[in-house]
Amino acid sequence: MNAARIGIGQLCSSSNLTQNLEVVKSLIKKALDQDVKVLFFPEATDYLSRNAEHSKKLAAGTPSFVSELQSAITQLTKDAGKHIDISIGVHLPPSDLDVEGGDSRVKNILLYINSKGEILQKYQKLHLFDVDVPNGPILKESNSVQPGTTIPGILNTPAGKLGSCICYDIRFPELSLKLRSEGAQILCFPSAFTVKTGEAHWELLGKARALDTQSFVVMPAQQGEHDVYSDATDSDESTVKRVSWGHSMIIDPWGKVLSAADPLSDLPQLIVADLDIAYLDKVRRDMPLWKQRRRDIFGDFV
Repeated sequence: MNAARIGIGQLCSSSNLTQNLEVVKSLIKKALDQDVKVLFFPEATDYLSRNAEHSKKLAAGTPSFVSELQSAITQLTKDAGKHIDISIGVHLPPSDLDVEGGDSRVKNILLYINSKGEILQKYQKLHLFDVDVPNGPILKESNSVQPGTTIPGILNTPAGKLGSCICYDIRFPELSLKLRSEGAQILCFPSAFTVKTGEAHWELLGKARALDTQSFVVMPAQQGEHDVYSDATDSDESTVKRVSWGHSMIIDPWGKVLSAADPLSDLPQLIVADLDIAYLDKVRRDMPLWKQRRRDIFGDFV
């Protein structure tokens, strides 16, 4: 496989799904103009909410968001005469079975959609962001989100074999190692990192997972202060703020940052990089970590 161009569409999602979809479509158009084969969007591209109850309300609109996105991808690729696949983070409402069982929490999902508008994969986030960081965020994602239970399969994409993760998953190397063992050449971590944790760990974690697995790492991020009242009247507004770290980047198997977003801009951005699988193969041959793993000592857990 020759080098294939991928892209990241960085944005600052609001609580208005219609507005967010328009931003997504504009970034897809730009990506098609630059011959991007796979375009990655952040976690929660459909919306950012004020709280758990607000998220449940907004998630009811996500199926329409996804359906309209599928139609838009089909039309945009047809108009451009080109193909592009999309990886995008969204929420999905609980199933009827979930609700009957007493669980009304939403699902944090990563969709992979091809240029025909077909959904090839739905990955549900495994590790939920429940933290209390000194002088930083106190968040409990599990209040509003159901954890996933299944490791995603490897997808054959125009850029290479893809293993999908979401945000907080990046802190658990066993998932990345497992995906590498299953054949992944590219790992993606769509995210909405807080400023506190992002400043401290974002780039470090991306490089660590790239080096652990000798893979390309794609890190699409939300950036800036989110308008989580864009669906509300002025009288509904309070002091709730959501700010994301941003700094989307693409890292190669040697830990080199190939492309990164402008950290000073909260405007939607497209960054691109050409992924050379032949280079990845060389890195893995020169330092054959998977042949050198001490499975006799640690077992074959990855």
